[in-house]
Amino acid sequence: MASDRDIRRSRRRSPAVAVAAALAAWQAAAPAVRAEAPSPLLPDMVDRKTVKAIGRGLIYLQKTQRPNGSWLNSGGYGVYPSAMTALAGMAFLSGGSTPETGPYCRNVTKAMTYLLRVAKTHKDGLICGPGSESRSMYGHGFSMLFLAQCYGTEINRQYEQDLRDVLTKAVGLTARSQSDLGKANNNAGGWIYTPTSSGDEGSVTVTQLQALRACRNVGIKVPKTTIDRAVAYLKYCQMTDGGICYSARSRGSSRPAISAAAIACFYAAGVYDRKAGGKGVEAQMVEKLWKYVEGHVGVSRGGAWGGHYFYTHFYMAQCMYQRGGTQWKSYYPKIRDHMLQLQSPDGSWNGDSVGTTYGTALAGIILQLPYGYLPICQK
Repeated sequence: MASDRDIRRSRRRSPAVAVAAALAAWQAAAPAVRAEAPSPLLPDMVDRKTVKAIGRGLIYLQKTQRPNGSWLNSGGYGVYPSAMTALAGMAFLSGGSTPETGPYCRNVTKAMTYLLRVAKTHKDGLICGPGSESRSMYGHGFSMLFLAQCYGTEINRQYEQDLRDVLTKAVGLTARSQSDLGKANNNAGGWIYTPTSSGDEGSVTVTQLQALRACRNVGIKVPKTTIDRAVAYLKYCQMTDGGICYSARSRGSSRPAISAAAIACFYAAGVYDRKAGGKGVEAQMVEKLWKYVEGHVGVSRGGAWGGHYFYTHFYMAQCMYQRGGTQWKSYYPKIRDHMLQLQSPDGSWNGDSVGTTYGTALAGIILQLPYGYLPICQK
């Protein structure tokens, strides 16, 4: 019988070793002798200019990582160490670095061990760093997502056990904190900012659903009913125009950012439109959602509702990548070129007025999607 370790190996796409080696050598070279990345080895639509921009962004994150392995937010929304650390770690994973290999393996390992340490300070399974994390479920969800990606790579036995223990408890907390809309709504449920608030809100819900799917992908036991109820929650929140509203309880108008995130979550949960292989009522529902998103999310900065530009395209890029075909080939060059225009001289991106750690991490993930290293984004 295959072991959990074997399952995780099979579920993670084998990296393009030649590409990683070439890029690692190029990134490690001193500036005076650094040559351009070998274009024949680059993924489609990733040019040398993009590689240089990505490298500058990752170096910015490398330089701003704190000695304890964390990153703090630099904007006006609080410091959020667990959320920022998880997102920055994901940016390094997106380029092929893991806790064991790659030019940024030390940074990934420090981020991973930081989150493991803070997780162990909470007996209930919450992954939440010290400081201003009043909305702790964001950090919890992003941390689960990052740590699950780490667990799906080659790691030493001690890290493997620690990750399994932390993720198992984290899944338990997420399952316990899910809201319940009652029998009349098939007990659909989402999540809100803290685990004991018994409410629901779209942006928190998508972080939990995507994290649960990542955990399940690497062999962590996740209650199927928890995922099913979360998918039902997003379906319940679909409005007549096809978009997803902010909350099942408050309803309101559709939100482009949450709608894009919902598509990524539906795809992760195996709910597809007909173009992606879906059938029946569910496929029609996702197609209606796609039409709403395509009509309300643009690459120009004015194309995302409420100023959540980086957040919107963090998810929009994922679902476009998974959709593939002509839509991905049309979308990526546009978001690539626009992101390069937004990069600051120090290599950072200031995202959604949240801060440079947040913006640089999300931009790095978006720009590196063509490499195909993140298991959660596999098609």
